[in-house]
Formats: sequence, structure tokens, C-alpha cells
Amino acid sequence: MKMDHILVRYGELALKGKNRGHFEKLLLANIRHVLKPFPKVQAKRTFGRIVVELNSTDHEPVAAALANVFGIQSYSLALRVENELEAMQKGALFMLTQHPDAKTFKVSARRAYKLFPIDSQSLNHKIGSYVLKAFTGELAVDVHHPDVNVVVDVRESGTYITAGVYAGAKGLPVGSSGKVLHLLSGGIDSPVAAHMLMGRGAEVEMLHFHSPPYTNERAKQKVIDLTRELTKFGRTITLHFVPFTDIQTHIHKEVPSSYEMTIMRRMMLRIADRIARERGILAISNGESLGQVASQTLASMNTINEMTNLPVLRPLLAMDKETTIAYAKRIGTYETSILPYEDCCTIFLPTDSKTKPKRDRSAHFEQYVQVEEKCREAIAGIESLEVTGAHTSPTLDQLF
Repeated sequence: MKMDHILVRYGELALKGKNRGHFEKLLLANIRHVLKPFPKVQAKRTFGRIVVELNSTDHEPVAAALANVFGIQSYSLALRVENELEAMQKGALFMLTQHPDAKTFKVSARRAYKLFPIDSQSLNHKIGSYVLKAFTGELAVDVHHPDVNVVVDVRESGTYITAGVYAGAKGLPVGSSGKVLHLLSGGIDSPVAAHMLMGRGAEVEMLHFHSPPYTNERAKQKVIDLTRELTKFGRTITLHFVPFTDIQTHIHKEVPSSYEMTIMRRMMLRIADRIARERGILAISNGESLGQVASQTLASMNTINEMTNLPVLRPLLAMDKETTIAYAKRIGTYETSILPYEDCCTIFLPTDSKTKPKRDRSAHFEQYVQVEEKCREAIAGIESLEVTGAHTSPTLDQLF
């Protein structure tokens, strides 16, 4: 015998009423995305859950991939047998042998297929008695707090037997809450913020500003690698590279150093706003944390936010750096984030940045930056990639 299925249970999406079908389809699509490395594995919707058929594939890497998918409340490794009592008994016995340290157990039969002739209570008794006899005193029944709960789920297509429940990523399926344009810097914070948004159902498109030759190809590859890490949580991610060298050198030349960071951030947000509107995206996000640096004070955020009417989401706003670092390590982005390749935010970094920049002063300095021309040129030079878990390729259609 071999565990040949994984039963996936829904999380919050089960509470979505009339939209449940839509959420289920999104979750199924996201599950199929993370299972692409396993060509024999199939996933399908059936009887109020998603069933993953392993088809002789090792269950451990498949279960590990499923554990990352938002929208999954829990999952169980399952053995499928025919709707025959003897097969159920032997199946339950096999599942218990996978828990050698267990001292107590119970059988919980669910006869969803009402044409099966043995009712649930009788199944509990018949299967439990068979297991007790096989273990000859090594196991005891505990119906209240068993070490192992053997669930026997009788369906028309067959009986699924499980003996353990594993926690999923919970949250909402990626894509169920709409799209967000996320500013991905290449540091520790922004990938964590993107992951948090994905957990609330947001489909993120990434926007990265790069400044060659001050930032090199390794810095660009680092951002691609971070984006690829995030695809394991649900789906392919579109990544946009905005050429920012000309804007950045122009700001450095024309703007007082105390306002350089503010004007640079305002230009980034201007460009992000235009890209988001072009693509029908309803919010912009980033990895800012309140008070972490000069550009992340409330006064700075207020002055920078002037460049858009779209919501600017900041999932890390109240998180400290240690918490963010621990989060990055948990989701697997930390080691890539700390690679020593500069991004555009570290170039020409002034030491006297204003922590309370004024809107009127910012607008005054922007008169010398040729804002409209520079924004148009940057957007015209965007390079867009579709990043998957396996490879990266240019988008087929011209996006801008």
C-alpha cells in the first residue's frame, strides 16, 4: 500500500458565499502552478475540496509545495481504497503503521455515499476492532484525545483514508483580491511585504528601478531571483524593469542633497502611478516601515504620496527590522536579499536627507528635473518579464 492522494481543505474562501466557485477555481489554478515540476501529479475539485492525485510521485516534495499555497487551510496525506470493508480495514491499519509512536487512536468514519450499506457508527466499530486485534495490545482507543485520528471518508468514487492533518498557508488564493503594483527594491523588506499581500489574495506585479552602469547585471538577476522565490506561493509574476539612470543623475545634479531622496521617491511613485493606471491596477505597494529611514517618516510619506491618488499599501509599516528579517528567513528570501549588489536607492545616497520634506519645496525643485519628459522616457524603456518557478521570459505582447 502507498499514500497516493493528498486532500486539500479550503480556508477563508469557503466563507465567500456566492463567490466560492470563483475562489475555488483560483485556488485550483494556483495549486496546479506550484505542481508543474511534478508532471504526473494531477489536481481536481471534487466533493467540496481539492484532491491531488500523486500517480506514483513521492508525496513529500508535493506536500512541501502545497504548504506554500495561500488559500489552503490544511491538507492530509490519503490512501484511496475501494468501497469494501476489508479494504478499509487494511487501509486504516496501514495508515496507523505510519505513526509508530502512537499509543492511542480513534476511527472517524464519514459515509457521504449513502448507498454504501454499512453506516458510520458500524464502520467505526468494525475498523477499530480490526486495528486493535492487529496491534494486540500495543494501541488503545481514545475517542476524546487520540494520538491519531483515522478518518475514513466514503465517497461514491472510493474511500479516502487519512491519519493526520497538516496546516496550510491559510489566507486567500493569490489573485482573489485583485492586482497590486509592488515596488521591489532587492532588499530584505520589499519581498516580505509582497508575500504578506499575496497572503491576502493580491496578485502582485513587480516594479524595479535600475540604474546601469551604477547597478550591474548581478543586481538585476538578484531581483529576478527574489521574484522567482515568490512564485512558489501561487503563480507566475510579471516583473517590470524601469531604466532610472538618467532620472537619478539628473536629480543628483539639479536638486539639493537634502531633497534628493524625496524627489527620487516622488519620481518613482509618479512612474508607478502611470504604469498602474495603464494596466488597470488599483493600488501600489512597497516595503516601507515607519521611521526606518528618512524617506519613511510620516512627513516624507505624506509628501511622496502626493504623486498618486491610488492607495499606497505598506504591509510592514509597524514591523521592526528583526521581525522582518525573521519573516524573510522563513519564506526563503533572506539569503538572496543580502547579496551585496547595489540597487538604485543606495546610489548617490545623501547624508542630510530631510525627514520632514515639504510639498511646496519638492514641487519647486522638480521644476529643474524635466518631470514629464523624464517619466515618458523611463516608461518607454521598460523591460517586462514573466517570472515562473522554472524560467523567465520576455512578455509576448508589447505592454507599453
